[in-house]
Amino acid sequence: MPDNPFMARRRPSSGLEKTDFRPPWALDVDRVLHSRAYTRYIDKTQVFYLLKNSHITHRVLHVQLVSRIARTIGGRLGLDLDLIEAMALGHDLGHPPFGHDGERFLSELCLNAGIGQFSHPVMSVRFLERLEKNGRGLNLTLGTLDGILCHDGESDYASLSPKGPATFQEFDRRLAVRTHNPTALINPMTREGCVVRLADSISYVGRDLEDAIEIGLIRREDIPPGIEGVLGRTNGHIVYRLVEDLLKRSLEDPSLVAFSPEVGRALLDLKNFNRANIYHNPLVKSETPKIKRLYEFLFETLTNDFAKGPRLESPQLFLERLDPMYAEECSPEEKARDFMAGLTDELFMHLAQGLLLPRWNLDSFK
Repeated sequence: MPDNPFMARRRPSSGLEKTDFRPPWALDVDRVLHSRAYTRYIDKTQVFYLLKNSHITHRVLHVQLVSRIARTIGGRLGLDLDLIEAMALGHDLGHPPFGHDGERFLSELCLNAGIGQFSHPVMSVRFLERLEKNGRGLNLTLGTLDGILCHDGESDYASLSPKGPATFQEFDRRLAVRTHNPTALINPMTREGCVVRLADSISYVGRDLEDAIEIGLIRREDIPPGIEGVLGRTNGHIVYRLVEDLLKRSLEDPSLVAFSPEVGRALLDLKNFNRANIYHNPLVKSETPKIKRLYEFLFETLTNDFAKGPRLESPQLFLERLDPMYAEECSPEEKARDFMAGLTDELFMHLAQGLLLPRWNLDSFK
């Protein structure tokens, strides 16, 4: 039994949970791994999209790196490694196609449609609780769901401490807060959740550098000396230095998961360097306006189609996999949002091309 039995609780389901030989969070790991949403990680953008380079990080690798780094930290801190793994593997399930650009486009469309902003942590929870298993959800534990909802690798916090109370009522309150304000920063209920949130940053900040160097966007010599002097100049050195520092600081104060002030500042400087030279670099955004137009086209087309039945094959299959209550409860705009969030990059392009490009009619009209 886990140290905090409250975090291992599940929502009351339609039937009793079967007796299982696996601990509760190991069961969560298996449920996430076997979910349809996890399978779709294989073709979801991390940072760079529309590139034919097999060595560029995709989201499926990112979540594995988060899991590995967080488990290393958690093992030294005496935390539950199954809980950490379940959070890490599930934390990005709600990301739509084309990474954070796609998330921004979909959020604008949802806001204009009157259904609120789009948030990938909220969508991750929605997949796990409402859309998986034909609408029944995976019935994950409170601890796993909270860690997934509260992750935020984009935030610049260098120190975190867990905050409760550990109840589903508090989780639902947090879910409502992040639904209405996706940028709200909420501390996880567990130390495991704090570890995963900081491991998210550790996993991508150096890896994104390597990807950018791989495609010739920046040179290793471009890394500022102040950052290199503290963290190093390769992903391996950066990860090692960040993990080493985090462990030292967190072992000194068991109430925190934190970097030292010096390393925390260097990490923030590296994030800002990446933002200026990688994430916002116009050289990698040449196709982004086209992606935005495709998002607008697909959202409008799918919304209209869901309002009519739907008639297109893919939306039909989407609804057929869910219980009838979903179709009754959700507006056409909400269905379009959920459907688009579940698309991979390739399926997004395939659907857009199929709707936009004319097809040859190989049959005669006689």
